[in-house]
Amino acid sequence: MFPELLRERLVGIAELSARQFASLEAHYRLLLRWNQTLNLTTVTVLEEAVERHYCESLFLGSKLPPEPLTIADIGSGAGFPGFPVAVLRPDCSVTLVESHQRKAVFLREASRGLANIRVLSERAEALDESFDRAISRAVSYHGLAPALKRLAKTADILTGVEDPPQTLGFDWQPPIPLPWARQRFLRTGHRR
Repeated sequence: MFPELLRERLVGIAELSARQFASLEAHYRLLLRWNQTLNLTTVTVLEEAVERHYCESLFLGSKLPPEPLTIADIGSGAGFPGFPVAVLRPDCSVTLVESHQRKAVFLREASRGLANIRVLSERAEALDESFDRAISRAVSYHGLAPALKRLAKTADILTGVEDPPQTLGFDWQPPIPLPWARQRFLRTGHRR
């Protein structure tokens, strides 16, 4: 059911191989199991999870430039948007940054077998690295402010209707509405 629903929702946005569908479904199944003891997400109903977690993340991944990139997913939580982006774009190196230790353990377990994913269990503002792009979802602008500008020249953020504040230090392109949800957008900004 998961691959069929995901395939149906992604028509015209992204094409995935059977192996990619299997990786995403395995992540979803593991997420459901771990979510019983660790609060990873409140969205667990299949249809909503496919759209909010996987489709939104894959939409972001489909909008990235075609060359290999280093990407930091700030506040990865259960792996969104970074895990699906890494599955969609095996040519990119994706670092899932999650300060919550137990969530980081989940991310390590979920990403075993995916060579292009690295998990860092620390706060983004403590990182002493730079990336081509920083991505994020479900992290407040206030939470992104301490690290975003320092970590990457370009940021891709899945947000609601609120415009990013100028204090983030990015010039933002017009928001791209997400196909599945009203009031949800992909915002891309370039560091000033």
